Amino acid sequence: MPPSQIMGLLVGGLAPALLFGLFGVLQKLSNQSNIGLGPYLIGIGVGVFIIGGVSYGLLPNRSLPPIAFGYAVLMGLFWASGAALVAVGLTYYGTPISKLVPLYNMNTLIAVLLGLLLFAEWQDISVVKLLLGAVLIVVGGVLVASA
Repeated sequence: MPPSQIMGLLVGGLAPALLFGLFGVLQKLSNQSNIGLGPYLIGIGVGVFIIGGVSYGLLPNRSLPPIAFGYAVLMGLFWASGAALVAVGLTYYGTPISKLVPLYNMNTLIAVLLGLLLFAEWQDISVVKLLLGAVLIVVGGVLVASA
């Protein structure tokens, strides 16, 4: 594996895993503090806006193709909807974050499947390893949900 891909895995994989893990803990703390769903999502939006502003100022590419911006808005809608539903699970149903996070992180399977189909990434990977990993993710999700 080339060094650039290793760096890409660290920057685009391991660092976000840490940040998303912290997100889950902060999500639980926020919802335990009796925040309303609307203010909760607005607070997340403020955080996203700040990181967007910093990124816009620091990174050189400021292109804004309309189709790409549309995809980004759609991503935000999906992500905010998912965050809202997790908040509902935490607040209204008392579901432990330790059970929710492994379940909602099975989103990996959806992203992998769509990446294989839409972007023909199946040509560049080991399908056997991918299927084995997918089975392990599902088994892990089932085990955690029933813990």
